[in-house]
Amino acid sequence: MYLRRIIVRDFKNITEADISFSPKINCICGNNGEGKTCLLDAVHYLSMTRSFLSSSDRFTYTYGKNEAVLHGTYQDGDAEEDIAVSVRSDGNKTVKRNGKAYRRLSEHIGRIPVVMTAPSDISLINDSGEERRRFLNMMISQIDMEYLRSVSAYNSLLKQRNAALRQEGTPDLLMETISERMHSPAAYVYGKRREAAEMLASRAEEFYSLISGGREKIGIRYRSDLDKAGVADLFAMSLPKDRIMGYTTAGIQRDDLELSMDGHPLRKCASQGQQKSFLIALKMAQYQVMRQERDVRPILLFDDLFDKLDAVRVSALIRMVVEGDFGQIFITDTDEGRLRSIVGGITDQGRFFHVSGGVVTEQEETCNG
Repeated sequence: MYLRRIIVRDFKNITEADISFSPKINCICGNNGEGKTCLLDAVHYLSMTRSFLSSSDRFTYTYGKNEAVLHGTYQDGDAEEDIAVSVRSDGNKTVKRNGKAYRRLSEHIGRIPVVMTAPSDISLINDSGEERRRFLNMMISQIDMEYLRSVSAYNSLLKQRNAALRQEGTPDLLMETISERMHSPAAYVYGKRREAAEMLASRAEEFYSLISGGREKIGIRYRSDLDKAGVADLFAMSLPKDRIMGYTTAGIQRDDLELSMDGHPLRKCASQGQQKSFLIALKMAQYQVMRQERDVRPILLFDDLFDKLDAVRVSALIRMVVEGDFGQIFITDTDEGRLRSIVGGITDQGRFFHVSGGVVTEQEETCNG
């Protein structure tokens, strides 16, 4: 499946656009702040019903407007798939598939798989475990709808348990009842995260070696409180401490991924270039896992690919994705000449677009110049 055409109206700084894409590679060029990333985010939004860059929809529509509209036409073999999204300033959001609105937005997640890599991914290395859990959630939810339901159920019960812990004198029976209801979703999420982390680890190591030339060895290790005890025992053991603290101190809400290079914490020992290479390898591994589990090629979005990487590594990466088992690819760069030089030497199955002031125009020349 690939995005054949997108119509954008009042989405961030893109007031109006109607663009037809290549099924293989699409090169989007322009200066910083002109709208390249906004265009990629529009593609991401059609798949995930949310921005990759912001957790709030209040920044979705163009300043001064009260509604953003996206319409994507996808080609899936001989069939067409139409996805329409409307986001209003009053908080109303509608997602329609082939003209029919979803009852719940979560029903759309995974319908059109997408993988995006951007400079903001550095938060996966430098920020708290919440960012790495978010990464796992976004990946697994696109290949397993039950996982998304389990995460939602667990988080809802976690709020109830924390509220009960903050109330003095909450009966043990009530705490046990809430905790028992958390067992099933917690165990399911734990199992899926562990499985996903193991698949990511081996694949990311292979991709990193290809990108870096095998100079370092990276590692990804899943860590959870459930490694130490089953869900029931874990909550029972933590209850005295939970009552003192006023919140649940153990559980899958504390899960994390340990990222390493040559056995040392990645955040402390890796250069900026090594960190960027790691993040790209991680996203490529995500792509491969999703491709394997869903038997569908996700749309691959590379925002500001050259940031922190030299032309040799970028060239190797582009050649790998163009010549490999990958589907539709989007790449942004500020230097059109540089991107033409690299992509043109690999394929002529592409289109070039220029973005200026939120206006997107297709360049007449093909990628091979």
